[in-house]
Amino acid sequence: MSDSNETEKKGLNAKDVTLKTMIIAALWIGVLSLIKAFWGLLSSASFGLDMKEIVMSGAVIAGVFSPVFVSIILDKVRDIKVGK
Repeated sequence: MSDSNETEKKGLNAKDVTLKTMIIAALWIGVLSLIKAFWGLLSSASFGLDMKEIVMSGAVIAGVFSPVFVSIILDKVRDIKVGK
């Protein structure tokens, strides 16, 4: 006798996807910034990415999934107004 919870498919949760994407974007910026900071010790050539490019690429990674996050917030506000 299987329980209905056991047979229910586990899908991706929007909150989890958004959180993971924000973490990935933060790690992206952090790791590339550290590499850029210590690149002079490793090589005489320049790193190739400016800090502006590193931060903008991380912001784009996070920004792609921000509509998911905004949608979650708007759903909560709508539920409060409707009274669910």
